[in-house]
Amino acid sequence: MRALRPRDEITMETVLIVDDEKNYTLILAAVMEEEGYEALTANSGESALEILSRSDVDLVITDMKMPAMDGITLLERIKKRDPDLPVIMMTAYGTVEKAVEAMQKGAYSYITKPFDNDSLTAYVGKAVAMYRIVKENRRLRQTVEARYNFGNLIGKSQHMQRVFERIQKVAAANATVLIEGESGTGKDLVARSIHFNSPRHNHPFVAVNCAALAESLLESELFGHEKGAFTGAISTKKGRFELAEGGTLFLDEIGELAQPLQAKLLRVLQDKVFERVGGIRQVSVNFRLIAATNKNLKQAVRDHRFREDLYYRLNVVHIELPPLRHHLEDLRLLIDHFIEKYASERLSAEPVKGVERDVERIFYDHHWPGNVRELENMIGRAMILCPGDIIRVADLPQDFRNTFSDTHLLNGVPENAPLSETLMNIEKSMIKRALQRTGNVQSEAARLLGIGKSGLNKKLKKHGIQ
Repeated sequence: MRALRPRDEITMETVLIVDDEKNYTLILAAVMEEEGYEALTANSGESALEILSRSDVDLVITDMKMPAMDGITLLERIKKRDPDLPVIMMTAYGTVEKAVEAMQKGAYSYITKPFDNDSLTAYVGKAVAMYRIVKENRRLRQTVEARYNFGNLIGKSQHMQRVFERIQKVAAANATVLIEGESGTGKDLVARSIHFNSPRHNHPFVAVNCAALAESLLESELFGHEKGAFTGAISTKKGRFELAEGGTLFLDEIGELAQPLQAKLLRVLQDKVFERVGGIRQVSVNFRLIAATNKNLKQAVRDHRFREDLYYRLNVVHIELPPLRHHLEDLRLLIDHFIEKYASERLSAEPVKGVERDVERIFYDHHWPGNVRELENMIGRAMILCPGDIIRVADLPQDFRNTFSDTHLLNGVPENAPLSETLMNIEKSMIKRALQRTGNVQSEAARLLGIGKSGLNKKLKKHGIQ
């Protein structure tokens, strides 16, 4: 057969044929080439895997019974490399049980020897078409991720794009950063993105939650302690300041830091030196500080709960993360991201493709007090419970569903309101809301409303909506 070409030179869909009987590979290769495919051949499982490692393949046709590595083992190895790559098994009549086993392990289909060419090419056409869609979805997802995310942060909204721009600008600098935002908005992800896009990325990223430890424990955690400094200090211990040497120290929930520790932190930021608990020797440190809080530190300063001088030391560069309810245009991207993230936790082998329209409507109406973290938990739970390929309202928590019973639709509508006028007002409000929540993208708004784009255009004119 023709020599292998590099990955980026392959322009047609490629079928790899694996059989220890050379006559079968020659015959099948000729059939595939007549159908317009590029045919590659291998006479063992080992050589098939070697070909897969250096060539793009769209379908594998493999015999079931082969010496050294049989078809089932080859199938398992292929699926570890690419779970979506279709594999058609060839088997003799006496090994149909093995073929069923192969189907259970992810084979696309199986054909029994001898077979007619028409049946084979029909199977091949369907399998290759399916994989073509998989590859296109991968390409689109990579395009979306490259355009809309920054590390593990995702968003196409103006709110999130401003955050990405600020991260890019501040990452190369060495300035202290203060991140503010409600719980669940992703402040830790912003801190990690800054670190791993900075010149310090090869050095440690050390995170401390200031709200998780009592004051005495937190002091020892940050500064470390000398042997014998207190009961239980049986050896010298380095603190987080030292562990972050050359890298980044992330102090989460900085607003919970007790005032005595605020004064000590201020000195470290000013002088880059400190003493361990129970020690007298000064230790020099070199780290970048990123702090985060879900509180209003300005108000805490006014209330004399947070030192003003420390606040200005921390707030050299300020990044504010918006709550999810303020950038609902990103909801679809986030849903798709979490569906992909939790795909491996599915109890069912059937992949989830998305959420039904009613679920999407409920999500757009929800206030999201827990922000992106709440959405992630919702999707993660639904991915475990969902029996089919679409997340339904029934897959959401009962208390969440109860919040959105149909009775809320009548709230605020007078009992004597004219039906036609009420329906017109509801329709107009729903259209405005859909446009607002999809960033005025009409195709997305039409999909959310369950109507065509032309139908939406007519309704926009009818209601005078610009």
